[in-house]
Amino acid sequence: MKTASAIISIIVMLLSLVLSCSTPSELGILQGYVSIGPIQPVVRPGEIVEVPCEVYEARKIMVYDKSGNKLIQRVDIDCDGRYAVKLSSGTYNIDINRIGIDSSNDVPKSVEIDSGLTIRLDIDIDTGIR
Repeated sequence: MKTASAIISIIVMLLSLVLSCSTPSELGILQGYVSIGPIQPVVRPGEIVEVPCEVYEARKIMVYDKSGNKLIQRVDIDCDGRYAVKLSSGTYNIDINRIGIDSSNDVPKSVEIDSGLTIRLDIDIDTGIR
């Protein structure tokens, strides 16, 4: 019986040691909200113009390496304007795919992703429609 108890104690001790030494995930999250507009040339005061889902679907968040030369990931924007992507720890350059004359003062932007953390980057895209 003493041998079985000793073996169980050793197993528990080894499991505790392994769990305490395990490294946390190397991934962090980049997320944000994208606003796109104007969608039509004339909007009357008080008029609310819904952004169609296909307008968001046509735009992408572009994640480049630190130098900005190598595309790492193309990220979809959902119909509510939200996006999120898991990335390895490191520095990235974030941009948009620029449809037509789209522009944004928010990107390109360099972001630092840290393990286990969420970085928020909201982006306002101006369609150029006037």
